[in-house]
Amino acid sequence: MTIDYEPITPPGRLDALQELRLPVDMLRWAPSLLTMKSRRTAHPRTAILLPGFGAGPRSMRVMESFLRRRGHRVRDWGLGVNNGDARKFRVQLESVVGESIAAYGEPVVLVGWSLGGYIAREYAREHPEGVRRIVTLGSPVIGGPRYTATSEWYRSRGHDLAEMERAVKRRYATPLRVPVTAIYSRRDGIVAWQACIDKWSPDVHHIEVRETHVGLGFSPRVLGLVADEIARD
Repeated sequence: MTIDYEPITPPGRLDALQELRLPVDMLRWAPSLLTMKSRRTAHPRTAILLPGFGAGPRSMRVMESFLRRRGHRVRDWGLGVNNGDARKFRVQLESVVGESIAAYGEPVVLVGWSLGGYIAREYAREHPEGVRRIVTLGSPVIGGPRYTATSEWYRSRGHDLAEMERAVKRRYATPLRVPVTAIYSRRDGIVAWQACIDKWSPDVHHIEVRETHVGLGFSPRVLGLVADEIARD
């Protein structure tokens, strides 16, 4: 499968500085946080939350609590801190998903933040029968880490970023057969927003928001979107 896309520039230092606006954004969200009603969903689903690079389950506690108040059955991935080893986590996730399916008798929704979203997509590419839907938050689907603020970390450890990008491209040869909701932001200072756009998979719904990368896990609007997308048929 041939995939062509416009040249992408990874976030620079000025872009990354936008992530420091989280306290300001939280003040902006305050009225919504105070008035936001956690109405119970008519379609409760089973969801598993996958954290981003360098983060663990605690980073998604706010989202987990909100989704539970909405009525969804939610758990973290139980695999600790995401150290960037996507291949290892795809293998380990199989037992986590299997446990949830055995407990509730239905496919799961995978909600992944940043690298967690990429891992969710690639797990579903290999095991579509166990996944109902994927929701990604600022997740790079182009280039692996090449167009993210983590690129230098990977390069410093001897990784060939060009080869990693080619490996990501090659995986598109196996179609993604699970619906995806991709939430992204042009204010993202960690992942180039263009790298979050999937033009080649058959069932991807993109939603643009105006939050920083860190803010994607706490914004009232994003929390509401995730809850609604989990409930979609």
